[in-house]
Amino acid sequence: MFDAVRNNKKIIQIVLALIILPFAFWGVDSLVPSSSGGDVATVGGSGISQGEFQQSLREQQERLRPMLGGNANPAMLDNPELRRAVVDTMVNQRLLTLNARKAKLTVSDAQLAEFIASVPQLQDNGKFSKERYEAVVASQGMSKEMFEARLRQDLAMQQAMAAVSDAAVPGRAMAERWVAAQLEEREIAEAILRPEQYMAHVKLGADAVKTYYEANKKQFETPEQVKVEFVALNLEKLTEQVTISDEDVKKAYQAQIDSYKQPETRRASHILITAAKGDSDAEAKAKAKADGLLAQLRKAPGDFEKLASQNSQDPGSASKGGDLDWFGRGMMVKPFEDSVFGLKEGEISDLVRSDFGFHIIKLTGVRVERAKAFDEVKGEIAAELKRQAGMRKYAESAEGFTNTVYEQPDSLKPVIEKYKVTLRQSEWIVKNGAAVPPFTNAKLMAALFTDDALKNKRNTEAIEVAPNTLVAARVVEHKPAMLPELETVRPTIETILVRQEAAKLAAKDGAEKLASLQKGASVNVAWGAARSVTRAHAPQLAAEAVAMIFKADAARLPAFAGTQLAGGAFALYRIGTVKQFAANAAAEVPAARALWQKYAETVAEQELMAWIDALKTRHEVTINKALLEAREK
Repeated sequence: MFDAVRNNKKIIQIVLALIILPFAFWGVDSLVPSSSGGDVATVGGSGISQGEFQQSLREQQERLRPMLGGNANPAMLDNPELRRAVVDTMVNQRLLTLNARKAKLTVSDAQLAEFIASVPQLQDNGKFSKERYEAVVASQGMSKEMFEARLRQDLAMQQAMAAVSDAAVPGRAMAERWVAAQLEEREIAEAILRPEQYMAHVKLGADAVKTYYEANKKQFETPEQVKVEFVALNLEKLTEQVTISDEDVKKAYQAQIDSYKQPETRRASHILITAAKGDSDAEAKAKAKADGLLAQLRKAPGDFEKLASQNSQDPGSASKGGDLDWFGRGMMVKPFEDSVFGLKEGEISDLVRSDFGFHIIKLTGVRVERAKAFDEVKGEIAAELKRQAGMRKYAESAEGFTNTVYEQPDSLKPVIEKYKVTLRQSEWIVKNGAAVPPFTNAKLMAALFTDDALKNKRNTEAIEVAPNTLVAARVVEHKPAMLPELETVRPTIETILVRQEAAKLAAKDGAEKLASLQKGASVNVAWGAARSVTRAHAPQLAAEAVAMIFKADAARLPAFAGTQLAGGAFALYRIGTVKQFAANAAAEVPAARALWQKYAETVAEQELMAWIDALKTRHEVTINKALLEAREK
């Protein structure tokens, strides 16, 4: 598709992730003012329901889980900070959507179609794939109409965001100073005073170990643990059991044959002479040039490709002789589309005026509408019928599975016999500790350690641990939390205390040595090899060390800095030379260009957040803290 007809590329890049990450989608109905009192938050009278919030929270947890490792502690995936971050994001999204509506920002059918066709995840071999598109929509559990309505809404919202961030221009002087500071070079040598060097000088008090033990019993406690047996009802497993006959596939094909029709597509080439509307002189010159080219083509139609390469002002197609590849209706601006679909193959149009200028169009190919043959789509139909049957089977089974587990709480045997699910055994599960699925689910983890599960020996309720997956469990072994005797952990406590005291001695000695160095005295330390560092690039240095190195006054060299590190060691730094970065050389230095871009992005982000904060003053925002903190039941 020609570049001049494309929408803002930045918007496309921003929204691309929304196709794959449904976290940003809010239902159209959610923008209707709400006063139910059951909303987690309200934004300008528009409610964010508990269901919306819990769904977004689950989706965010699933995205975070791989980052934290497969055995992540469930508590790390459901804490007040994460809940607040999720609702804050939802509030910001709602503010942006309301603003886009108020500003009457719209996305046309052609713009929406163009965006969808441009998404790589919806293409097959670089071409838009209707089948892949339908699969993505189905994976989101939406109809195409709902998916496109939400996408249209998000594209409008992103237009407003792009307008604000694009308008944020960083001050040149401030940016140059920041880049220069990031690339200032200091040559340093390092000396580390480690706690191990001071351990021999530590003397623990008679009651130190006991005092530490009494104050930190939880640290030595063996946590409560259980072993469980459990069963799972899973959509995928149920779907595998479904058999679809050839006759059913044929009936479905005949019933839906219209949906397998491929609409007419056309291939065209064009020559674009750009002309902005409203500038009569420029428009007249552009039209005169286009008229001249059209006259040449009337005499020599075979020169179209050559003339397009030499004269077209559409950079996306000029290098290809004007070729725009295949496209259907709704993919181009209307005057262009009307002309293309009115031409015969090989025919060259008269001048066509669009918002982009004057086009001369040549139709180079036509693919007429046709229905896909049964053999082409039977696999797709069978898979869809199987999926639908699996969904029905799961929906029918889920309620019964849940009721059976609850109504016969003393055993999982009834549900196993009725639903042919497999009984599985877990290893030891530590309360609120790292776990493997399905026990990474916080609700299931909590259920295993209730009195009902431990004392009454009852099944847990059936809990949805993932979309379309229910799990019920019962405890078969239990180890209560246990605190070891003092003498058992005495060696461990002694090691902890000795290291703590040694770190204090290292810090005291380090501070004294630093003071001496800064006064010009010599000290007995082993300096490492000299190396150069910048704020932007200081490998193997802790952030606090970098801060102290560049905070040190370098008016008189050598200068000295020091700080205690996270592990208890004290680090001394000798600064031998300082090399300032010339801000006017930024354009020639790749690292400087990258930092300049980072600075510009930071300014744009700050401008965007300030704008969102301003929106909060225009649209009243309230958050129901009680509902925000409430767990699903």
